[in-house]
Formats: sequence, C-alpha cells, structure tokens
Amino acid sequence: MPVTAITSIGLVVMWSSGFIGAELGTREAPVDTLLMWRFIAAAVLLGGGRLLFRRRRVSLRAVSEQTAIGALSQGGYLGGIVWAVGLGVPSGTAALIAALQPLAAGALAGRLLGETVSARQWTGLAIGLGGVALVVQGDLYGTSAVTPWAYGLPFAAMAALLAASFLERRARSPLAPVDAIPLHCLVSAVLFAGVALVGGHAAPPSGGGFWFAVAWTVLLSTVGGYGFYWLSMRRSGVTRTSALMYLTPPTTSVWAYAMFGTAPGVVALVGMAVCVLGVAAATGCPGRSARVPPEPEAARREVVP
Repeated sequence: MPVTAITSIGLVVMWSSGFIGAELGTREAPVDTLLMWRFIAAAVLLGGGRLLFRRRRVSLRAVSEQTAIGALSQGGYLGGIVWAVGLGVPSGTAALIAALQPLAAGALAGRLLGETVSARQWTGLAIGLGGVALVVQGDLYGTSAVTPWAYGLPFAAMAALLAASFLERRARSPLAPVDAIPLHCLVSAVLFAGVALVGGHAAPPSGGGFWFAVAWTVLLSTVGGYGFYWLSMRRSGVTRTSALMYLTPPTTSVWAYAMFGTAPGVVALVGMAVCVLGVAAATGCPGRSARVPPEPEAARREVVP
C-alpha cells in the first residue's frame, strides 16, 4: 500500500478518535483537567522518546515557529473542541463545524501558499460538506439545551487549526513531526496547566475512567492523529489534507457505535457514502495546477526522522 494511502487512512482513523476521547474524558473531569493531564503525559512520553533516540538540537527559530504552531493546532483547536463538547455540543455537530476547514483551506490556499484548487476539488469539497451534514443531521436538529455561544467554540477551533496549517507550510525552519510534536505538547501542557491551576481544577480524579481517557487521547489522538496530520501536510498539502477531514464525522460515528452503542441511522449511512464520494473527488489525482509546490531540499530531508 502506498505511503500516502497509509498516511491518509491513519489520519482519518486517529483524528476521529479525538472526538470520542473528548466525550470519554469530559464524563470524568472538567475540560481543563483533561487537557492539562493529557498534554503533561504526552510531553513526558514524547519528550522522553526524543531524548532516548538522541535527536539533534533544534534552532531557536524552529522553536519559536513550532511554539506558535503548537499553541494554535493543539491549544486552540483542542481547547475549542473539547470545551464545546464539555458544554453539551454534540460531538457530531462539533465535527461538522470543524469540517468547514476544507472549504476555508481551499479558499485561502491559493492566496497564501500558491496551491491552486481545481474545479474538481471544489466540487469534491462541496459534496463532502453535504455528506457531513447528513451524517450529523440528528445532532443538528436535537433539542438539548446548550449555551448558544458554545457553538462558536468549534468555529474558533477550526480557524486555529487552519492558521497552524498555513504557518507550518510557510515555516522557515521546518521540523519532522518526531521533533515538532513533543514541542507542541510541551507548549500545550504549560498553557492548559495554567488554565487548570487558575480555575482550581488541576487535581485529577481518582477513578480509572479518567486515566483511560488520558491514555486514549495521548496515544491515539495526539501521537497518532497529529503525527499523521503533519505527515500528510508535508506529503499532500493543505487542501488535500483538509479534504480528508470530511471523513472524520462518519468515522466518529463508527467509533461512537463501537464505544457507546450509538447506531447511525439510514440518513447518516447515506451521508457517509456521500462523504466518501466527496473526498474521492477532492483528493483524486490532481491536475498540473493543483499540485503542491515543491519544497526546498532541506525541508524534504526533514520529513523522515
């Protein structure tokens, strides 16, 4: 199986696990408690692994760039999504709002990165969004009482991840994911520890369910999800990587059925098929103008640890 296909499948499966992890964790503890301990554990695990394998030191410029990228991609994105779920926004609805990212990415990629989005890709993005809406239609028409402003949090999260994606593509000192993600986790650990300490929520609950949720989010969502995300960004560019996000709500539905017994309805199943169609159109073999501009030789060498 081609590396690009493995990266795409890994991204969709692992990224989808984050929505389930948010639901698992917020059942056990406040949002800031979950995020604080998630990123402390991730920073220790990944930072320790980096020291064990004696990775080379990174430049001050790379540290400053990755600090901003990490604050946006993990602090901003996850903070918004998990906080929204914790306030009662259904995970499917949060996933739908986050899935607006491909359209925003397509609109901005040409101006900021020189990635021309073809008519076929625009069509695929539009079809995919329609499929996502079908998948989460039950959430959209639910009657649960949720604070209205909570629905703005996934929008802010989507914007933060999109900004991080563009910053990463324009980084002057790009790093391989094995070097960048530990730094992202350290930045997020400091950020959420500060929030939890100020709010008086730093102490973790004693139940095993909380630590299961932490382990879930660290191994699947952080190591797996973000690892595949940045690999896909390097290999496929912003538009094609973002289009894969349309598959996260259907995959989240499968996770939810396996974990919580929540079976998707017929309309949701149709939506899943539409999502696959849209992503196939958006990520199919692009024409000459839709290709990702070649990266400098130094950046290409960074992709493989």
